[in-house]
Amino acid sequence: MLVVGAGHAGATLAGLLRQAGHRGPVELFGDEVDLPYHRPPLSKKFAEGDLEQWLRPAEFYREQDITVRLGEHVVGIDRDGRRVRTGSGDFHSYDHLVLATGAEPRALPVPGAELSGVVSLRTLSDARILRKCVEERRALVIVGGGYIGLEVAAVARSCGVAVTVVEREERVLGRVASARLSEILAAHHREQGTHILNGAEVTRIDGADGRVRAVVLEDGTQIPCEAVLIGVGAVPRDRLAVDAGLVCAQGIVVDEHARTSDPRILAIGDVTRRPLGTGALVRLESIPSATEQAKQAVATITGAAPVAAEVPWFWSDQFDLKLKIAGLVPPTPHTVVRGDPAAGRFALFHHHGGTITAVESANSPAEFMAGKKFIASRTRIDPARLADSSVPLRDAVVH
Repeated sequence: MLVVGAGHAGATLAGLLRQAGHRGPVELFGDEVDLPYHRPPLSKKFAEGDLEQWLRPAEFYREQDITVRLGEHVVGIDRDGRRVRTGSGDFHSYDHLVLATGAEPRALPVPGAELSGVVSLRTLSDARILRKCVEERRALVIVGGGYIGLEVAAVARSCGVAVTVVEREERVLGRVASARLSEILAAHHREQGTHILNGAEVTRIDGADGRVRAVVLEDGTQIPCEAVLIGVGAVPRDRLAVDAGLVCAQGIVVDEHARTSDPRILAIGDVTRRPLGTGALVRLESIPSATEQAKQAVATITGAAPVAAEVPWFWSDQFDLKLKIAGLVPPTPHTVVRGDPAAGRFALFHHHGGTITAVESANSPAEFMAGKKFIASRTRIDPARLADSSVPLRDAVVH
């Protein structure tokens, strides 16, 4: 059993295999030299506490007889011979191969992106650089107003760092959140002192003596800074699969059992494009999705009962807002607002003809859980009653 990728998906799968009674050899290959670790703290809590939050202690892998090969790159797959080749030229055979190679930050193709002080955020090393920037109170420009960018902005502002977010679209979170949530979060960030520029394009990054000094926009505006975070999205690390001839479409295409186009090769986590209830193939970047697919792969490998699909969800921490989102927000949703966005406690229920399709919540765990159940059961609601916080959630359901 070979697992390529020692992130959350790959490490979880290795542990679940042993839990399910798999007794054959298990080898886990990781590009990094660190043991598998929790990645959410890299953007949510990078300024304080321990960054090195291991998914499992080293003793776990020894006790479970899981061989962890850190800093060892898999560079090729021989499907006919059922083996992989590493950068050192060694070959490792497999009965089943699981690709859990994740995603990597999208590059910003502008002059100056190579300057010292310009970073992306994927690894512990990246988070350590960001922590130093915050400790030294370096003025920070964040290119990209996605969840990662806004999480970093919230941490940096909370530490007193001057932060400017530059977003190419007309609103932050333009591709992943509703317009209403974007509006609420942007207003909250601005109240905390974050400078947000929408509809702005970065054309170059200027520096002196090899270090970043300013970000220059298309209209000639110069934003002085001492650090830049590039957060313009992520791309799947599917090169191994593409080179091996597996079916890929901006990610490795898998079925609801985590199987690729090769019956001996499975894929899980951020690198995959997977089917959801609508039948569409979607690439999800979330811990819950990676965990669910790890369970699917274990069931496929061990012959256990298939794992039922879950409603996709994820979370984000920004200042005092604990955000939880379930489902996929449609482009033009009908939205019911429950709670008070100004008070920082609310839920946005998105529906189609009264059937809940997604929920975006802040500091409202009961509404989030109810929304998640509504989505799974395709529950119909009365929008007027749902909007009334004095009406219990169960009484908003149309029977």
